[in-house]
Amino acid sequence: MPAIEYNVVIAYVFGLILLYFVGWILLVPLKIVIKLLYNSILGGIALVIINFFGGFIGVHVGINPLTALIVGVLGIPGMALLLLLQFFLKI
Repeated sequence: MPAIEYNVVIAYVFGLILLYFVGWILLVPLKIVIKLLYNSILGGIALVIINFFGGFIGVHVGINPLTALIVGVLGIPGMALLLLLQFFLKI
């Protein structure tokens, strides 16, 4: 029965650890992109809903690149921030 050399075992363990770290490094940015996409979709839906129903009570948030960026990055809290800014600054 052939004996397993320690060098081979150490190489396999090192390879598995390296594979884990490479996978982790590639997976973390993907999670950030998925979260940004999720916030953007929810924020866009919130912008449309607020503009549609807000027309009845006089609330309107302009859809432009700056508001889209704020709502895309922050999501629903970004929409609340835009509404608060509009309320306090009377823009």
